[in-house]
Amino acid sequence: MRRLLCVHVFLCCLSMAHPFCPSQCTCVFHGRTDGAGTRSVLCNDPDMSDIPVNVPVDTVKLRVEKTAIRRIPTEAFYYLVDLRYLWITYNSITSVDTASFYNLKVLHELRLDGNMISMFPWESLKEMPRLRTLDLHNNRISSVPMEAIPFLLNITYLDLSSNKLATLPSELMDIWPPFNGAAVSTNASQKVVLGLQDNPWFCDCKISKMIEISKMTVTPVVLMDQFLTCSGPENLAGVLFQRAEIDNCVKPTVMTSATKITSPLGSNVLLRCDTTGFPTPSLHWSKSDGSTVDNTVQESPGDGIRWSIMSLTGILSKDAGNYSCKAKNVAGSAVATISLSVAGSISTTIPPVSTSNSTAPTSQATTLVPPTDNPNLSTVTLTVPPRTSTTIAAVVPKREKTTPSNIIQKGSLKQGKIQQGSNGRKLAADEKSKKSDSTKSVKDFKIVEETSDSAVLLWTADGIPNDAPLTVVYSPYGEDEIKRTVETNAGSGKLLLEGLSSGMQYSVCLIAKGSAAGKDPCVDFYTLDNVEDGGQNQLFIIISGIACALVLPLIALLLYKILALYCKVNNPGSDEEELEKESYVKFETISMKQRTMNPHPTELWARRQTNESERMLLCSRSSIDSQMTYKSDSSRSEYLC
Repeated sequence: MRRLLCVHVFLCCLSMAHPFCPSQCTCVFHGRTDGAGTRSVLCNDPDMSDIPVNVPVDTVKLRVEKTAIRRIPTEAFYYLVDLRYLWITYNSITSVDTASFYNLKVLHELRLDGNMISMFPWESLKEMPRLRTLDLHNNRISSVPMEAIPFLLNITYLDLSSNKLATLPSELMDIWPPFNGAAVSTNASQKVVLGLQDNPWFCDCKISKMIEISKMTVTPVVLMDQFLTCSGPENLAGVLFQRAEIDNCVKPTVMTSATKITSPLGSNVLLRCDTTGFPTPSLHWSKSDGSTVDNTVQESPGDGIRWSIMSLTGILSKDAGNYSCKAKNVAGSAVATISLSVAGSISTTIPPVSTSNSTAPTSQATTLVPPTDNPNLSTVTLTVPPRTSTTIAAVVPKREKTTPSNIIQKGSLKQGKIQQGSNGRKLAADEKSKKSDSTKSVKDFKIVEETSDSAVLLWTADGIPNDAPLTVVYSPYGEDEIKRTVETNAGSGKLLLEGLSSGMQYSVCLIAKGSAAGKDPCVDFYTLDNVEDGGQNQLFIIISGIACALVLPLIALLLYKILALYCKVNNPGSDEEELEKESYVKFETISMKQRTMNPHPTELWARRQTNESERMLLCSRSSIDSQMTYKSDSSRSEYLC
């Protein structure tokens, strides 16, 4: 019996151990047969003025409706980590904090419709990476900033109806097909639903993409209301989007001078792109890997027209690829691509074509290739003045060029046929190598800047390909066993030698592959002494000079005082004279008695002249003394007062 009673009490306690529910809310647990379930909470008390903070932590759906709440504070739902549906609808909310939805990592649906929100914190959406539904209709939102676009990429249901929106950023439509370049799909699960009705739309180029979507029959973007209406300008007020025609808005078109270009290694290439549209489009170059290109020039000769030229000088193999020219304005965008191919070797320079009447000055060659794959056609290299260089397509029949390299090759073949065997082939190869090496050289090899631990090396490559490997060998002068090497290429023309010792002489040589023995240029140089120590010594000298300038006058003054004091000690008579000058009580005795030859020291004071007040004092004192010291045998002293 006792055991049954204990079991009954345990079951009663277990039944009462359920999560606490706020007094102004209703908590409902939706259970399943397997024992699992979800919990939803509904708070709709009209007197509620704050977001409840004691909602059960296992809540999946929270609804706060028709209350007096005016603000959503920071981290209001921090502990509701399982929350998937949050409805805060038809309240009096005017302010939403940026961190209000912090830690809602699994939230799928956020509804804030029926409030008085004028500024929504769009950056707060990054705290909800799984959010797909955002309902903000029936509020007071007047604008959607461009900064909000990255946070709306994953939203598939966006309701901005019944607000005060007059326009939207043109880039907002670029995140959805067909403006983002993705293929249009008919799959319903991949569609995006937009609610844009009941807003005072101003129909101009900024919302031309939205107007275009409303006219599409097959589109992945579905409008809740197809009958959107313009509120401005005056000539389009009350006109449906499907019938609105914006005259001063034209999507850009792009044209390029060529679609395919092939140019030899080390040559210069100009790529030109032209666009038209209204408003005047902007042009941006980019490579196939997505990197931008900076060496461009743009000009707009008039409204709605713009052209841009990209310059590539001394092209290398890494410069090959597709270059995209993108034109963009608020009405749309367009892209054109130019394919650039780089030949594997440097072509021999051909003298510029001249006529009997005039001679054109030599300038950089521009490679021009027609957009054709015909094997019987080849490229043409034209030489034009730098200021008028343009990319022009030309088509000419292929023919064998007569160049020094072809002559050398033919001569080598003939000599190879005459001289049979390995010795003959070796002699022909040596002769070819000598002729080829004679045209290769490195000029102006010098050191232009030395520091205590580095030096800058410059050179000019003549007849050597820009990507030809070069080896820089340097070591302390006379210490060939301590050599260091640096690999570079001929086209760089500059190299920084680091890790040098200060105040030492170095020897540096530049070795080109295939150059003749003993032809490698070398130069000697000295590194500077340690600049840091010199600076410290100079600073020490300056500080020492300032200290001496301040201390020496003080030392001189102190010596003067010491000498003056020494002179006073050795000349006491001067002190007595000074003492007499500084006496302020003067006495004078008038007596009939003859003074002795050696007067008493006190008589020295009596000889001084006295003023009237001092004499009165002396008279009164002397009368008393005379009575006390009177002698009959001697004369009586007289005091005349």
